[in-house]
Amino acid sequence: MRILAFSDMHGSARVARQITEASAKADLVIGAGDFCNARQGLNEAMQALSGIEAPLVLVPGNAESAGELAEAAPTGATVLHGAGVTVGKLTVFGLGYGIPETPFGAWSCDMSEDEAAAMLDHCDRADILVLHSPPKGLADRTSRGESVGSTAIRDAIERVQPQLAVCGHVHDCWGVKGKIGATTVFNLGPRPNWFNLDRRRVNI
Repeated sequence: MRILAFSDMHGSARVARQITEASAKADLVIGAGDFCNARQGLNEAMQALSGIEAPLVLVPGNAESAGELAEAAPTGATVLHGAGVTVGKLTVFGLGYGIPETPFGAWSCDMSEDEAAAMLDHCDRADILVLHSPPKGLADRTSRGESVGSTAIRDAIERVQPQLAVCGHVHDCWGVKGKIGATTVFNLGPRPNWFNLDRRRVNI
């Protein structure tokens, strides 16, 4: 399966256009959160992605709530937040929001590590984890060198061992990838990122 994935669009019409054009060659499109800015402009961002005809799976970032995203998402899109879906032969589980809580204020959609762990407990298997926040210790360092990823997400990756875990959120780590056990972890960023998955391996 040929998968196109991105994160942190933040209302950019240019990024939306790039993703929509690239999606013509995708079997699945994944958006890993932060489609708008501080809860503003989500409808416009979703409208800009409405030309995507491939199956579209989205998780909320900390810039939009799960309810807001479900209401604004293009017709036919699947919004995941503590839930899974099967696309073709692949199982996809998604969890959004800033984890752990961010310092950004009341507009930011965040969860504690305990809340995230409780939602991730619903996932006992997955081929792909779609996350907004990165796991602790990988693709999670700010420009000041602080590791701000989630221990609950790292624990879930270690337990479930999906083929692929994609995230965003930490802008300083866009494009950073690594491994947790057998799982390839990739911080996406606002650009087309391509993955070829079957039930045995991941090609980036």
